[in-house]
Amino acid sequence: MTDLYRKEIEIKKEQFQYLVSDLNSPLNRTGSSFKIWIGFLLLLIAMAGFMYVRQLQQGLGTTDMRDIASWGLYIADFVFLIAVSLVGSLITAILKLSNVKWATPLTRISEIIAVAALIAALLIIVVDMGRPDRLWHIFVHGRLQSPIVWDILVVNTYLVISILLLYIPLIPDLALLRKTMGHKPKWQQKMYKILSLGWQGTEEQFRIMNLSLTALMVIIIPVALSIHTVTSWLFASTLRPGWDSTIFGPYFVAGAFMVGAATVIVTMYVIMTNYNFKAYITDEHFDLMGKLLVLTSLVYLYFNLNEFMVPAYKMKSGESAHILGLLVGEYSVLFWSVQILGMILPILLLIIKPFRKPKPLMIISVVVVIGAFLKRFLIVTPTLLHPFLPVQNYPESYHHYNPTFSEIMITVGSFAGIMLIISLFIKLFPIIPVYETAHEKGFPNEIINNS
Repeated sequence: MTDLYRKEIEIKKEQFQYLVSDLNSPLNRTGSSFKIWIGFLLLLIAMAGFMYVRQLQQGLGTTDMRDIASWGLYIADFVFLIAVSLVGSLITAILKLSNVKWATPLTRISEIIAVAALIAALLIIVVDMGRPDRLWHIFVHGRLQSPIVWDILVVNTYLVISILLLYIPLIPDLALLRKTMGHKPKWQQKMYKILSLGWQGTEEQFRIMNLSLTALMVIIIPVALSIHTVTSWLFASTLRPGWDSTIFGPYFVAGAFMVGAATVIVTMYVIMTNYNFKAYITDEHFDLMGKLLVLTSLVYLYFNLNEFMVPAYKMKSGESAHILGLLVGEYSVLFWSVQILGMILPILLLIIKPFRKPKPLMIISVVVVIGAFLKRFLIVTPTLLHPFLPVQNYPESYHHYNPTFSEIMITVGSFAGIMLIISLFIKLFPIIPVYETAHEKGFPNEIINNS
């Protein structure tokens, strides 16, 4: 081995060590602002927990759900969270299988969003139950003819696959943490040692890992499409106006890809600015994600036109009250705000390149995410307020639905839980894949495994 070669190896090792130190920097910085942030999230979760205990004690009467509006903010939140979770398959599976290299820094971000959103979605469904102690009945007495059983099966399957897609690519990084985090508390060092599964970076280990990831990425695509298709069937399999539609499956999937892309943009901006990751999450990433958001939004706009134009043209007796309520009635302001501000305006702005810069793109994405949540509220609530059969001798208040403070706080608590999971993950594990980034920058396995 020549002196020049040794010198090159030493330089490469130093560069790799700097890369590892830089990408792991969030694990070593826990300032007062982070502690305040975690404390704030825990406070919101505690308030949501208090409201839920109160709901358990007093029943669903603490909500504004009644005989007519039997679904409300909780179900809207569930559908929204399921939509957000689809981003894991969009970034990790579809883009990776298409050999899109630029998506590498975003894969772990998208997967932790997917896992956190799925956990919150499963919990919010329990919250919506009047008798959560009977949840086990679904598993013991559930019938395969029931869309509810289909939904439970596919959501849990998707959660398991998402956890595996988050964990398996993390194993080489855990092995690096096992070597470099000797200054951390004993429990944390032990956690890295256990989770790294004795990884040594051998060719056989890489072969098994790559085969496993490829199989999971192929499997998760139909499962991801199924999860939102089955969720849409919970609505479409009824005869209610506004839900009795054959396009609900692809319509829900298209909307999920749109809100998922917007959620990743917001999260990657926060991570980039807070941890100074501009070298890894670049303007090009934002530009490309902005184009992806335009594409998914255009597809979703197409399904929105189909959803409303055909029923509005025919104005059948069952549909007319629902359509008029959205277009010019009680929900018209919210409806047009969602359509224009949450979808049409973002598309028009993001076609222009300066709006795909990080900050304006993040602001537009926040508006898209808010619009997407309100859109789910519009899918769930107005339809229930227009039953086919006339309902008599009910108080006038039963013909309207306005979420109570209890419902709002529990919903806010679900979002706080998602942010808590993501925040703690960033403090325990590298949010940008170290091993994959090192490989893309040209570091050989010899340097990675022996540094």
